[in-house]
Amino acid sequence: MKASSPEEAGRYLILVGGCNDCHTPGWDRSSGRLPASEWLTGNDVGYRGPWGTSYAANLRITAQNLSEEAWVQMFRAAAGRPPMPWLNYVTMHEADLVAMYRFIRSLGEKGAPAPRAVPPGEEPETPYILMVPQQPARRP
Repeated sequence: MKASSPEEAGRYLILVGGCNDCHTPGWDRSSGRLPASEWLTGNDVGYRGPWGTSYAANLRITAQNLSEEAWVQMFRAAAGRPPMPWLNYVTMHEADLVAMYRFIRSLGEKGAPAPRAVPPGEEPETPYILMVPQQPARRP
């Protein structure tokens, strides 16, 4: 895709990268039709697995509080919890990570921080999606 600006390229990368799937509440129910003004505000529905319960961050707050360099380093470190697909981003070109950062920053800060992660074995106080394979019920 040929973008006319880093922000336009960032918008495209956010869409094709599926960032809204987790980081934008209601994205799935809107069939991807929420305006960009509603994007990337984090989610209070958790993702629960052997790592505990994690939450999709409010990227609009995150981007406002990090420099471009710190944003790139965050993705290079790939130190977050599942289900964030860190390994998909760790080798991404720096220019693409910067474009995503610039697009998100252009949206401005909105919303509240996502809940803190809950350690394994502790029950979250929010709804969550169980991300553990389940055995099918045995039929007689």
